[in-house]
Amino acid sequence: YVVSNDLAKISSLLPSNINRSLLVHSLVKQYGLLNLVNLWSSEAFVRIICLTPATPEDLTTYHTRRYIEFVLNAQNFSRSSSANSSGSQSDHYAEYGIEEDCPAFASLPQYVRLVGGATMAAANALVKDEVDIAICWDGGRHHAQKSKASGFCYVADCVLAILLLKKERIIDAEAGPRKARVMYLDLDLHFSDGVSQAFYSPGGASNEPQVLTLSIHHTSLGFFPVSQLSSLSDCSHHSFDPFTLSLPLARGASDATFARIWESVESIKNAFRPDYVVVQCGVDGLAGDPYAVWNWSLGSSERSLSWCLSRISHVWQCKTLLVGGGGYNHPNAARAWTHLTSLALRKPLPMTADIPDHPAFPLYAPSFTLDVPTGHSHDLNTDAYLSEVETRFVETADIICRVLGNDEVVSCRSELNA
Repeated sequence: YVVSNDLAKISSLLPSNINRSLLVHSLVKQYGLLNLVNLWSSEAFVRIICLTPATPEDLTTYHTRRYIEFVLNAQNFSRSSSANSSGSQSDHYAEYGIEEDCPAFASLPQYVRLVGGATMAAANALVKDEVDIAICWDGGRHHAQKSKASGFCYVADCVLAILLLKKERIIDAEAGPRKARVMYLDLDLHFSDGVSQAFYSPGGASNEPQVLTLSIHHTSLGFFPVSQLSSLSDCSHHSFDPFTLSLPLARGASDATFARIWESVESIKNAFRPDYVVVQCGVDGLAGDPYAVWNWSLGSSERSLSWCLSRISHVWQCKTLLVGGGGYNHPNAARAWTHLTSLALRKPLPMTADIPDHPAFPLYAPSFTLDVPTGHSHDLNTDAYLSEVETRFVETADIICRVLGNDEVVSCRSELNA
């Protein structure tokens, strides 16, 4: 579990999510989840991972040097500099995406280094075999581009973590030494354009694919981000890449919708056979978020968010990195990520658990419990569309198997229905 006072304080200055980080880490702490430290027990325990702020060299393993030099220069984000910017300086802000949904703020250089360093520290803990599941709720900035900020995201921490993980050499019992495979699964309401584009290979041209990205998201006319990669993956299209996949869902997506698509998700995982899974756990698709697009629940039934994350963490048998993302009902984001932390520790908190008494307690009105139940919006994901998803993903899983030289797709149907 990656946290520090500096990380929580600086992340809480992010203009799109003021004070969210402090709210999340406070609730995790109030439930006692950070106290489960027992080096002498075989039971799951939590290790607080110390982070080192990312260096310019760390950040330029993906980002351009010009972008990093600009965002790490504190003089560019002092109050006087931002207030008086004009001419060529304003052009620089626009060039690097520091405008509109990614405004300048005084602590931006620290934020970029801390969040980048936090997610990389979590990935390193997996590589060093210190943990089986690493958590960085301040990460998950999936819109950041190689040379500019975008969509509330200033640093591509997910990409940096994937690049770190894919360096590992794996001893395969059947095939011998090989490069690590990393699956990136994005559950945010918004398409993971920054991450997907970073690893996209038009026409699936990669000879030895190590990274597979799968984004489950909403897309509609004008809905951010606008990207050609956000539509439902189609293996008949000339630009199709079987390792850069998209699964868009219509308004009202609920637990029932995720029940229909989850077997397709697992068929892709079984075909790819990843060593590491990076899960972007954006919670702006939960009921009650200001975006009000999906109607997913935290834990009211099977195929809820908690069910999916429990399965990834404890059934998939991969080393797992959980990062944050969107979520603009801040108390609900704290509820969700606290509950997912308890799941990772195999000590799941009940949905009916009372919110502990602490300074932020009034923010959890009116229920004052951990649950984020579904709302009443209508699920517009039709049976015909979900059947098309199933058909396309069966075809895609077969293609992945052929590319990787696997004999067959391992069916997950019996496991899911067991």
